[in-house]
Amino acid sequence: MKKINIAIVITCVLVVAGASFYLYKTELKNAATKLGILKGETAGKQPAGGASTAAHQHGEPPSPPETKGATGEAKQAVEIPVVEIPTDKQQLIGVRTVQAAIKPMNRVIRTVGRIEYDERKLATANTKIEGWIEKLHVDYTGRYVQKGEPLAEIYSPELVATQQEFLNVLRWAGQSQSVKDERTAMLLVKDAQTMLDAARERLRLWDISDEQIKKIETTGKPIRTLTIYSPVSGYVLQKKAVQGMRVMPGEKLFDVADLSSVWVVSDIYEYELPLIKVGQMARIGLSYFPGKEFSSKVDYVYPALASDTRTAKVRFTIPNPDGVLKPQMFTNVEIKINLGNRLTVPSEAVIDTGERQIVYVDKGDGYFEPREVAVGLKADGVVEITGGIRAGEKVASSANFLIDSEAQLKGVTALKRKK
Repeated sequence: MKKINIAIVITCVLVVAGASFYLYKTELKNAATKLGILKGETAGKQPAGGASTAAHQHGEPPSPPETKGATGEAKQAVEIPVVEIPTDKQQLIGVRTVQAAIKPMNRVIRTVGRIEYDERKLATANTKIEGWIEKLHVDYTGRYVQKGEPLAEIYSPELVATQQEFLNVLRWAGQSQSVKDERTAMLLVKDAQTMLDAARERLRLWDISDEQIKKIETTGKPIRTLTIYSPVSGYVLQKKAVQGMRVMPGEKLFDVADLSSVWVVSDIYEYELPLIKVGQMARIGLSYFPGKEFSSKVDYVYPALASDTRTAKVRFTIPNPDGVLKPQMFTNVEIKINLGNRLTVPSEAVIDTGERQIVYVDKGDGYFEPREVAVGLKADGVVEITGGIRAGEKVASSANFLIDSEAQLKGVTALKRKK
């Protein structure tokens, strides 16, 4: 009986030892397989990516799968970020989409202008001699005068003396012809003629006309006063001449402006200047003429910029045959600029984050992709797209801020655009 008990105990010990050895061997084999020591059927079933399977078994996210490009180099596939907005929800929040298309792009620059005198048609009347004003033919500012109309008469002792000298030379030239010696007479006549021509030229330089010189020769008497005539037809802007005042050579007496054409000077902001070119057409309207518009071209773009307003002046010329356009009138100016064919989307389709410009591209089935774009010119509710999307792609043009909010809540952001 005692031998039977001992045999039972020995059998139990062997069973326990065998079970322990089997469990130890199995655990050792599993550990070796996980560490990649053993090779065989388990390693052969390991998916592409190697160690990523082990990492996945420990709860770590697997790395993106690798794909081969055209050159055979391995590249990581980039997942496109999208946000899902179901169709019923799109209708609820009012989502509308529009295709990006290449269209003619025009921009209208609207500004205010001011009518000014045409500086090319301003003239002044003055005198080249010293004297006193004996008579004023134009005695108030604003009067219209014709070209050649007398403005004032000036008495100048120096001018009278020059005319008297001219008459003396004229008499001497006549007496020289009566000398009996023919040779002496010819010399005297030649000298007299030279002096006569010099005196006549001096009178011309003092603005004595040929008709007046001929009158002096005919009457044999000097002209007491010099008449100042208007150099152009126009309005007297300034009158400094006063009855009886003394005038000096070069002193301005009258300013006359020809208003048959006037200038319109407008201010253009600094950021709009690159669009302005000489020759562009503009429409000009005045509150003085409701419903009437004038057409003109850009004559000149001034080179200076006003530091306080950051604007430059642009000039137009308008015919004014009836004189109804008066200086210092204000005008409304519209310049329509053709920018050519460009890829455009509505301005409201672009969300400006301060650092990037984002649009939401409709991928279909309720999915929208946030995409960074590069913008160009803006005009009439549309914006030019210079990079980021292609013609024909649909973008959200309304409720895109709500789509952006949904994307922010779900952590969906646009990928960085490649330059």
